[in-house]
Amino acid sequence: MAGVGGGGVGGVILDECVLFGGTNVNLQPDAHFLLHKLRHSNVPTGISYGAGLEAHKVSILKEIAVQYSIHCFLLDESASSIDDAIREVMLAWPNTGGRILYIVSNNKEYMFPKLSKCGWLITLLNVEGSTASTCESSSMVYINKLRELPLTICQINRKAFGNSVVTVGYIMKPSREEDFAKRGAFPMYPTQDGLMFVPLTFDLPLAPQLQEVDVVLHKATDEIISINLDGSLPSSPSITYSRGMQELQRYMEHHLDLCVIDPLSSIYPVVDRLKIQQILLGLEDLKTAGCCAIRGPNFLKVDDFNQSDLVQSLSEAKLALPSIVKPQVACGVADAHSMAIVFRVEDFKDLTVPLPAIIQEYVDHSSTLYKFYVLGEKVYHAVKSSTPNADGLKKLSGSTELKPLVFDSLKSLPTAKGNMSSGDGNSSKATIDLELVTSAANWLMRNLELTIFGFDVVIEEGTGDHVIVDVNYLPSFKEVPNEVAIPAFWGAIKKKFELKGRNK
Repeated sequence: MAGVGGGGVGGVILDECVLFGGTNVNLQPDAHFLLHKLRHSNVPTGISYGAGLEAHKVSILKEIAVQYSIHCFLLDESASSIDDAIREVMLAWPNTGGRILYIVSNNKEYMFPKLSKCGWLITLLNVEGSTASTCESSSMVYINKLRELPLTICQINRKAFGNSVVTVGYIMKPSREEDFAKRGAFPMYPTQDGLMFVPLTFDLPLAPQLQEVDVVLHKATDEIISINLDGSLPSSPSITYSRGMQELQRYMEHHLDLCVIDPLSSIYPVVDRLKIQQILLGLEDLKTAGCCAIRGPNFLKVDDFNQSDLVQSLSEAKLALPSIVKPQVACGVADAHSMAIVFRVEDFKDLTVPLPAIIQEYVDHSSTLYKFYVLGEKVYHAVKSSTPNADGLKKLSGSTELKPLVFDSLKSLPTAKGNMSSGDGNSSKATIDLELVTSAANWLMRNLELTIFGFDVVIEEGTGDHVIVDVNYLPSFKEVPNEVAIPAFWGAIKKKFELKGRNK
């Protein structure tokens, strides 16, 4: 772990009095919130307790220390105990050159002078008369809630490192944040290329948090409540976000100099499968004589599966059966991934896929799917098992009547058996044309104006056409190794910030 010099935060110690919140026998909810944020923050974290603490509480603290992989220190009021604790902290965290933040309540003020002399920054929680904003003196900081601590760490580090640090505030659902954070993507201590991350929370006033950041990274689709794709509306869908996301949206609209990854207007196409299909029609511009084509699948939008001219419409759209049917809404709502593969025209009438829907060409692709990830200028891919060819699908239907295969694409797919492999451009099957797909990735980046996105490619048997069957915003890119993906992730954010600065 890199040392934290120059007055930055070298470590965080949470005293038991703020974790239990007085006489409580269990940790207060904000304690778990904070420990989750600190666990993968690249800031050493510990908890402390006095010798007189009840045995059952000591046991809880030690269990918590194991759960979050953090240190547990005995820190008592006697001078010798304080000296021992300081030595123990230095041994546990030998490479931290910055200040130790000791989060405590004022009922342990007898320890403050000695700890302050050792360079510890006393952070008082719930001090009567203190304001919600963080106020720093030479050796004291005041906060009202544990949830404020990540922002406090950010403020201290910004003061220590100055303009050499780009602060990225991020907001996404907890499970997604955990996936990114455990890969080391969100350090609160500056990375080598000068990025520092701070979690934003809708549980605190948003404007003071945003005033501390240079970049906002969000997964807006996590905050969608409803989407209206009424054809009578303008080209952008009518999206209702959560109250917190609406507040963030208003802030971004009034602070156009803030770097946002990515603007909500750039997110709209990936919410609407029809819009994406229409955009993919432009891939025709990349077609070169003598080379295989890269394209989107043939498609048809339907508002009613019982429409009288459905057979004619399918023929005009160059659609044969089987076809895959997907809701037009691509993400952000509960049934956006409810899909079906249909073998017979008469089975459309009883289909449960939400309307409006997109009927999409089903491409025979040898059960192989190529997942591509675009992180700024870097393009990576993974090779995965996929659904069988049409003949194999008919066997999976389990009936001579070829009933539709209905599934949720996030939970289970009618997949064929096969080995999964991954690559960064060097380990792929010979059939994939990486140069062609990279050209398409750059074309999509320009047309979608997205910084970090993913798309899925299948290769059509016989023609060799590379068909882009899905596009999504801010994917987890979990198939790409951490040592490759995370620096590319940081690099994409840094470059977007620098381009925003040059274009002001």
